[in-house]
Amino acid sequence: MPSASAPQMSEAQLKPDIPLRPRDAASLILIDREGRDFRVLMGRRHMGHVFMPGKFVFPGGRADPADGDIAAAAELIAQDEQKLMAGMGIRATRRRARALALCAIRETYEEAGLFLGSAAGNAAKPASIHPDWQAFAARNLMPDLSVLRYVARAITPPGNIRRFDTRFFIAFRDAIADHLPEGTGPSGELEELCWLSFTQARSLDLPSITLTILKEIEAQLRDDPALSPGLPVVQFKMRYGRFVREIV
Repeated sequence: MPSASAPQMSEAQLKPDIPLRPRDAASLILIDREGRDFRVLMGRRHMGHVFMPGKFVFPGGRADPADGDIAAAAELIAQDEQKLMAGMGIRATRRRARALALCAIRETYEEAGLFLGSAAGNAAKPASIHPDWQAFAARNLMPDLSVLRYVARAITPPGNIRRFDTRFFIAFRDAIADHLPEGTGPSGELEELCWLSFTQARSLDLPSITLTILKEIEAQLRDDPALSPGLPVVQFKMRYGRFVREIV
């Protein structure tokens, strides 16, 4: 622990000595389509966080390699699996693509207390599987990857102390099979969870990339409200010192 007199550096001031490889991460954009206008689920990051305290974001976080081994009630649609793997270069595997989709579902449970899944006739007992998935098994649920659509990707620029290669998935609210009564997730990372119109969501204190993705999703829903398979994927990454937008 540093002494009381030691100068404290913000995360923005800390710079890695060597370039960091971005870590795989995933985020889930949940859309409520029941009312007159689409609404999106947003949550405020706890003020105690070093990384983006108080910012409103979608549920999400870093992928765990073990996520790729979790059984699912249904798999990713072929188009999304292929696009995920095509963006992985020489490290492309179906297991890694599954891990990203499963990460989005797991983080949505951990941060928002929501279960995206289907009934499992022969679900594993909670004690026999990875701890992060025990809550699903306890409810006789298995994660359902077929309800997800892969829609966006963003890579943190070099020079940051934390770098993520985040894949954004989208799903409708009616894919939620169950929820925790507390109205939030067990991790405590997100608070003030709320369903908001896109206009309301754009007025929040958002990270710039979250606002950018939000605008992209709003446009996609205008063009294809049903989120048909094979949606275009918009990518943001640094090239020649500036962020570029690509469609794949």
